[in-house]
Amino acid sequence: MRWALVRVSLAVTVMVVLAFAVPLGLVIKEMAKDRAFSNAERWAATIGPTLSIATDRASLEKAVMSTDVGSAGRMAVHIPAEDKAGKSDKTAEAGKVAGVPLEIGQRRASQRDLETTRRLGRASISEVPGGSALLQPTALASGQIAVVEVFVPEEDVSNGVATAWLVLAGVGVALIVGSVAVADRLGVRMVQPARRLAGAAHDLGEGKLGARVPEEGPTELRSAAVAFNSMADQVVQLLANERELAADLSHRLRTPLTVLRLNAASLGEGPAAEQTRAAVQQLEREVDTIIRTARDQRPQTQGPLGAGTGCDASEVVRERMAFWSALAEDEGRKVRLAGVDRPVRIPVGRPELAAVLDALLGNVFRHTPEGTAFSVDVHNGDDAVIVLVSDAGPGITDPEAAMTRGNGGERAGSTGLGLDIVRRVAESTGGDVRIGHSVLGGTEVRIWIGLDGRRATDGRHGHRLGRRKRGAYR
Repeated sequence: MRWALVRVSLAVTVMVVLAFAVPLGLVIKEMAKDRAFSNAERWAATIGPTLSIATDRASLEKAVMSTDVGSAGRMAVHIPAEDKAGKSDKTAEAGKVAGVPLEIGQRRASQRDLETTRRLGRASISEVPGGSALLQPTALASGQIAVVEVFVPEEDVSNGVATAWLVLAGVGVALIVGSVAVADRLGVRMVQPARRLAGAAHDLGEGKLGARVPEEGPTELRSAAVAFNSMADQVVQLLANERELAADLSHRLRTPLTVLRLNAASLGEGPAAEQTRAAVQQLEREVDTIIRTARDQRPQTQGPLGAGTGCDASEVVRERMAFWSALAEDEGRKVRLAGVDRPVRIPVGRPELAAVLDALLGNVFRHTPEGTAFSVDVHNGDDAVIVLVSDAGPGITDPEAAMTRGNGGERAGSTGLGLDIVRRVAESTGGDVRIGHSVLGGTEVRIWIGLDGRRATDGRHGHRLGRRKRGAYR
């Protein structure tokens, strides 16, 4: 917008300057020309009184030399030849030869131009080498017409024109620069509030709930800033209400959990009793975590799930597989675990990765028949870590619908939130999630976890790496 205003102002100012400067420059040129020939007419008129009383050479030469232009050799007087009878004595006294015209000074105009001026009886301008010649007819006492010629050099005609044009050009450039500067300042005054508004919207989108915009600038941008701040306040209030609701709903689980914990304590000894008590303890920890997280209303500066705290993926996978392997043994499921023999650091918090594994393994137990085998593989690459959860079940016919949040699709009893949790954790690291066919014959969920924070643009790079690693696994 800023540069658009500058360009528009520049174009308009240039057009205005040209519209006024060009005609004014031509007028100045004509005025200089008129001034030069007016001066020439004035000098020619000074010889008129002398011609009216004397036509002898000596008097005329004295009169011509008494003028500035005459002394500079730029004035000439042309008197026609005497052709009337009875005037030969006067002609001789005037220094003339009968039948021969008298010329004082240097003649530059052609004889034809002189004759034309005498015939017309009015002043004319004749083009001559180096400039122009003003031809001024003057009546003599004898009734003849003499012509006074004043030479006007080209430099006199254009005297002062170049200076005037330079002044006009300077004024035009100053106007253009001034208009561009004013347009630039106006553009800055409009662009800066717009940039602040865009920056605040970007910050709000990244989870910085305290982002607000100063209500300044043009009226329209002030209105937009007021609307944005009002929207941000409403978003903060809505999020606070949702946190409180989530905390309240989670807190309501404490009562049945207390009863469940007491009942689990009375189960006695045995593997099933220990598993039940461990599950109740984990459920209590998860509920407490949900309550604390829901009541924490500080603006988030990292990923939505706290990505970036980091954990050892191998340790978390071993821990969760120890829990699910016991259930798998009860249902006769064959379990395979690979790639967890050495530490694998990932930029995902321990609770988040545990929630991802529980969501995927819980889906295996809920949506595949008893006795269905499954496996978990961890592959550590240079820029990513891939976690594969595969099963030998019937598979998923519509992976895209399964990845839609809140859409249980074909899976009975599914809320559609588990895979969305997995997707959000992966995307918080710049990775992604893909659903395909596993080597076991059922579903394979591939979780690409980025190690350098770069978001995958199209997912094809991670997909190729996933196939390569799976090939090694097979």
